[in-house]
Amino acid sequence: MHYEHKLTLKLNKSSIEKAKRNKQSHSFMVENYFNLITEDEKESKIEISPNMLELSGIISLPDDFNLKKEYGEHLEDKYLK
Repeated sequence: MHYEHKLTLKLNKSSIEKAKRNKQSHSFMVENYFNLITEDEKESKIEISPNMLELSGIISLPDDFNLKKEYGEHLEDKYLK
């Protein structure tokens, strides 16, 4: 079952402007972030763009590379700083 709930957030103006420039809704970004930090890596529902899929396999990453952790840090750097 899928339930929708309202959530009120207080964000600084800079974060709001960055989101507008990236043409993503705040709801979309918050939902993706919550999914990222709460789900198992195998169950992750992060949408991968077609451009990223084209690049798949071009580089090899170390076995201990944690994509979920790295992407979470990227999102924090991009939207929270």
